[in-house]
Amino acid sequence: MKYKDDQIALFHFTRKNEWYATQNQCPHRQQMALSRGMIGTAGEEPKVACPFHKKTFSLQTGECLSGDECSIKTYPVRVEAGMVYIKVEEV
Repeated sequence: MKYKDDQIALFHFTRKNEWYATQNQCPHRQQMALSRGMIGTAGEEPKVACPFHKKTFSLQTGECLSGDECSIKTYPVRVEAGMVYIKVEEV
């Protein structure tokens, strides 16, 4: 999905019935690809793996779980009456 100039990737972790939203841009390749990544867990931490280089990022904090210094932006998500809302901060 797109909000102004930002592309946002929305993930539904069906096993836990949880929703997460992050930037869609991969911080390494600078391509809009994270929405096509595989989701899973590292212990209890929900994560997404970039489809290009398999670097993994926390869906909760955006921290790179593969040891790199980069991170991704995350957005708060809430579900009300079957609708999914993403909170986007205005700069």
